[in-house]
Amino acid sequence: MDAKQAEVRLLEAEIATLKRAFEELPAPGDDTARVQKSLQETYQLHPEGWVSSKDLRSNLGHLESELLFLSTLTDISITNYSKKTEDLTSAEMTEKSIKKVLQRHRLSGNCHMITFQVEFQTLEVQNKENLSSVITDLNIIMEPIAYSELSEFVSRAEERRDLLMFFRSLHSFVKWCEYRKRTFKHFKEKYPEAVLLSEGASSSYMRIRSPSQPGFELVIVWKIEIEDRGKVFPKLDLLTNVPQQALELDRNGVVGTAPLSFRTLLGVLGIEAALESLIRSLCTENNN
Repeated sequence: MDAKQAEVRLLEAEIATLKRAFEELPAPGDDTARVQKSLQETYQLHPEGWVSSKDLRSNLGHLESELLFLSTLTDISITNYSKKTEDLTSAEMTEKSIKKVLQRHRLSGNCHMITFQVEFQTLEVQNKENLSSVITDLNIIMEPIAYSELSEFVSRAEERRDLLMFFRSLHSFVKWCEYRKRTFKHFKEKYPEAVLLSEGASSSYMRIRSPSQPGFELVIVWKIEIEDRGKVFPKLDLLTNVPQQALELDRNGVVGTAPLSFRTLLGVLGIEAALESLIRSLCTENNN
């Protein structure tokens, strides 16, 4: 019985963590309503009142299904969780009906290809009127970190002790990484002779070469940046690698203005259409 109750409490903690991350994520209206209703039902359950193994198994199954549903929505999977509690209530506080508790949490999991381990402390103070809880320490471990942007963001999240921002931004960051990978792979398969991915589809840049003009190359650098408050957005730049002889013939300065023109094209067409237009124009010139 004790082992099953412990497992139930573990699942409840995992659901609570995913719920915090989910609250900041956009989701279809129907799914949001379903999650909120289901979570309300979950938290109305009282493990102390379960008197049989049948009750425990039933509620354990309910919690597991909710955990799976939230993991699917947020793409965040919690694989392990533990908590230690320390009662800091003094005799003086007890007389005033004040309870002070320090909780040390440790959880590990993954968001697609990125794994993480989070250790944080929460200080809870409860009196007759209200309950306050604040994160007093946050440590995020992500090894190895293949993305410099993510490494810098993790440091900011730790400094601010902002656990919600970490989960919210991690989800968005991974989504953009997956989109970039799919987009690069698509163009490599569609234009195998013109598109080069030196580091595979997971690369942060794509090279476009002219099959008929050796030395003429365009490079698309696609970074995924995280701003100070955690907002994630893509940043694409165009670099040119053109032979000196061709630059001398470029009297209209087309090569020099290409990066700015590409940014304008992105704003008008969007990422995929802009890349398609760029590659096709280069291939069309080669065919002509």
